[in-house]
Amino acid sequence: MPTVVDLEKYADLIVRTASNIQPGQDLWINAPIHLPELVRLIVKRAYEVGAKRVHVEWQDEQITKLTYGLAPDEAFKQYPTWRAQAMTDLAEQGGAYLLIKTDDPELLMDIDPKRIADYSRISSAALAIFRKYMSSKRMTWSIVAAPSDNWAKLVFPELDTQSAVEALWEAIFHAVRVKQDNPVQAWEEHNNTLLSKRAYLDGKQYKKLHYRAPGTDLIIELPDNHLWNGGISNNEHGNTFNPNVPTEEVYTAPHRDGTHGVVRSTKPLSHQGNLIENFSLTFENGRVVDFEAEKGYDSLKAMLDLDNDSRYLGEVALVPHRSPISDSNIVFFNTLFDENASNHLALGNAYPTCVEGGTTMSREELEQVGLNQSILHVDFMIGSAEMDIDGITKDGQVEPVFRNGNWAF
Repeated sequence: MPTVVDLEKYADLIVRTASNIQPGQDLWINAPIHLPELVRLIVKRAYEVGAKRVHVEWQDEQITKLTYGLAPDEAFKQYPTWRAQAMTDLAEQGGAYLLIKTDDPELLMDIDPKRIADYSRISSAALAIFRKYMSSKRMTWSIVAAPSDNWAKLVFPELDTQSAVEALWEAIFHAVRVKQDNPVQAWEEHNNTLLSKRAYLDGKQYKKLHYRAPGTDLIIELPDNHLWNGGISNNEHGNTFNPNVPTEEVYTAPHRDGTHGVVRSTKPLSHQGNLIENFSLTFENGRVVDFEAEKGYDSLKAMLDLDNDSRYLGEVALVPHRSPISDSNIVFFNTLFDENASNHLALGNAYPTCVEGGTTMSREELEQVGLNQSILHVDFMIGSAEMDIDGITKDGQVEPVFRNGNWAF
């Protein structure tokens, strides 16, 4: 286990920066059952800064695996109404939601992908209002991470389990800046850097982005009046929070019908307990019309076929190759980390915050301005030190945005 000091600094960062708990606010923690020490420190810190009530929902990966493997088919065709209502109430009352990820990337590798996809559809429908509050940032939410044995062994296979867990703790702490003297201040400075990138790109209002790298030649059209997000966010009450810790990205939404060409992944994608590796997607008029994968083909297919809109892009994110996570040379097999070491895209839903006035638009209005709407939202990594990106202005001028994997401005 890490030192108490590092755990306390991490808990403080989670409460004060990631979630930024306000006096009188409720906090719901979705927590791994094997990490009570960290969770207790988060609960303690949340109450110290004024939380009204902290609810902890414990999760056990092995029970999750047993459920997917042994429960009857009916279990994956309905979602507990009591849980959906409780989470919706949390959102409507301005609460905060915290997910602590400790996923085993191969937990469900032996499970029928259809079973996983069925439950994903049912849960997404049941939590539609909660998801709407999250995507429009009307509530506070954040995702952080902590090690599990199987995840650590996948990242550090040469180490014994205990040493692998300790090494993963250290890697996480460096990625989230806990090893710095004042992590909260370090994140304030980092957020300001990301805000400056967002402001530059918002001012440019590029019509298209052109990606070039080995196996990739892709043009992505951006909607009119698009907005770049990333780093710090604000909820409807004006309180800041960081949806992802760590984060190195700035992102916006592409135009649903404006992606053309081919793109190749550069890191494994861990999705719902399965790994998808070395895959490529071919787009025409925004839609994936062909795909390949050396590993996880069936899982990729199930993801692409989740609904009528899951074959369209919902996010385009820029991350410099020279960043703390990338510089660690660690493949985390976890999207929260790997997406912040690499330029990436997301299939599925686009966030309404990525276009002017989007948070007050209906689904139909978002579709009209070009933002894809889907129950899916899955990031996959495409960046490398060999990637160049050009921004194409509305009058056809071509300007460098990335060269050799890093910012060109």
